[in-house]
Amino acid sequence: MHIKIIEDTMPKIEVNEKLFFNLLGTKYDWDTFEKKLTFAKAELDEKPDMSQPDDKRVIKIELNDTNRPDLWSTGGVTRCLREHEGAKHSDYTGFLSTKETRQDSADRIAIVDPELKDIRPYMVSFVISGKPIDEPMLIDIMQTQEKLAWNFGRKRKSLSMGVYRAADIKWPVHYTAADPDKVSFVPLQGESKQTCREILETHPKGKDYGYILKDFKKYPVLKDDKGEIMSMAPIINSATLGQIEIGDKDLMVELTGTDMESLMLAANIVACDFFDAGYEILPVKVVHPYDTGFGKEITAPFYFQETTDAKLSAINKKLGSSLSEKEVLDALYKMGNKVTSKQESGDTVFTVQPAPYRNDFLHEVDVIEDVMIGCGLDSFSPEKPSDFTIGRLLPITLYSRKVKNIMAGMGYQEMIFNYLGSKKTYIDNMCVKADDVIEIANPMSENYQFIRPSIIASLFEAEAQSGNAVYPHKIFEVGKIAFIDPSENTGTKTIQSLGFLTSANNANFNDTASEVSTILYYLDHKYEVQETDDPRFIPGRQAGIMVNGKQVGIFGEIHPQVLENWQISVPCVAGEMDLEYLMATEPKEHNDKAAAPQKNESSAQPAIQFDAVAPGTIITLRPAS
Repeated sequence: MHIKIIEDTMPKIEVNEKLFFNLLGTKYDWDTFEKKLTFAKAELDEKPDMSQPDDKRVIKIELNDTNRPDLWSTGGVTRCLREHEGAKHSDYTGFLSTKETRQDSADRIAIVDPELKDIRPYMVSFVISGKPIDEPMLIDIMQTQEKLAWNFGRKRKSLSMGVYRAADIKWPVHYTAADPDKVSFVPLQGESKQTCREILETHPKGKDYGYILKDFKKYPVLKDDKGEIMSMAPIINSATLGQIEIGDKDLMVELTGTDMESLMLAANIVACDFFDAGYEILPVKVVHPYDTGFGKEITAPFYFQETTDAKLSAINKKLGSSLSEKEVLDALYKMGNKVTSKQESGDTVFTVQPAPYRNDFLHEVDVIEDVMIGCGLDSFSPEKPSDFTIGRLLPITLYSRKVKNIMAGMGYQEMIFNYLGSKKTYIDNMCVKADDVIEIANPMSENYQFIRPSIIASLFEAEAQSGNAVYPHKIFEVGKIAFIDPSENTGTKTIQSLGFLTSANNANFNDTASEVSTILYYLDHKYEVQETDDPRFIPGRQAGIMVNGKQVGIFGEIHPQVLENWQISVPCVAGEMDLEYLMATEPKEHNDKAAAPQKNESSAQPAIQFDAVAPGTIITLRPAS
């Protein structure tokens, strides 16, 4: 099972000032412009250089929502602002296929090779026609292409986009699995033919993105019916059909990747942007030899969005408002939605049909957010809370402080780390499976691509940089970890955890077992140990910590391969415990004491000093009465 989480790092776009206000249909002064951008969940990052002519000026805009890739373009932002001002919605039905109706694709057909199923299986496509591409639109489509591929497509891994001169293409197009040593073409910015493998090794784009393909025996190649190479997806276009220039009239857009829903959403975004700019959109049928989740034959652009319901009572409760049915309908319309309403059990229920370029309605609260933005934040007046409460630390915070004092008393130094990290840190270096780690769907950086499933990896980040410090090294952290849990509604679970690590020439299992017994002794817990098979630890020199028959932690000697991955030459032992479970199963008298109001809660307790606990594996431990 592989869970995807959306990262909160925000994208930025650069838009041509003249193109932007032409598409907007009006021009604002900069103060008004900044205010209006809030409706598109954006803010002005940098004003244009006014010394430049208006057709060369560039406005820099920062987007504040990674769930709205439709706003990552000039067309997307201008469309949002136009509709919020009350502009009529564009009619996209002329080129959108649906589950019930497929648009005519004429001879525009693409055929997918069966061998691509386990390489890069999916493709969608359409054609932009009607008028020549000018310089601002060419720059904008290139930016949109990169933003979608980089942010939304995980740096081209799950989604990439290519654009070609459609007038020179002989249909049908063939999306094939090619031998990288036998197929060659002249890549963009290249001077001579190169094999696909040579492009991966020598071309700048091949060096940047070659990791996506290098482990496959065959590479994805797009060619027309004459055999003319169009591109090697997702790396580089050819210098022939893939070289787009100002004045080109008909452009074929293709998207390939590993997630069909993302491909179709991206195709809808680009198609709607160009339609709003006055271009004609011509559908293309792509024939897959296997099922895509939407059938084998996909005619794009394709409307696949599901409706979402929201009750008027829930909207007003969540917003603290008294909006009428009409006000809600108007607000949702301003956000580009089609909305119907009906009376049900004494309440008004709104059914929202999102625009084809949006796929961010997952729950009723998403509809409520659109209502809030559609009404405008200025429509809501702040109110002081009517209830008077006294702030108090959470039980897990108090429990964590107790654990920290115990660790400090045992000679450990506290560390604090980020809970996001790279594949190398959390997976490769720790010798664990990637499928067991929660991955960010659209990471802005490889360094923040995964959510840590364990604190031990974070401790090794520090230890790997501490080779010059005097040994022994004893470090710990009390912090959050997250892991896959199908029993939870989200499919994931986040808990407070204790992780600790010792690096020393004499670091060994028995001493760590004694420290574990000490920790649990002062937490008033009986426990047992059980044999485990964790690849991070040496077989036979590791143990699971069992409380009430449940494994709540692990400790042991770190495997030499893990040490080698981190380039650490000194033996290490480490362990981890689930503090939330330990707190929940703490003796009742301690829970009652922790729940009572604390005096001077912010002051630190004195560190506890312990005598050495006899080495050896402790099977059962009873706290002193």
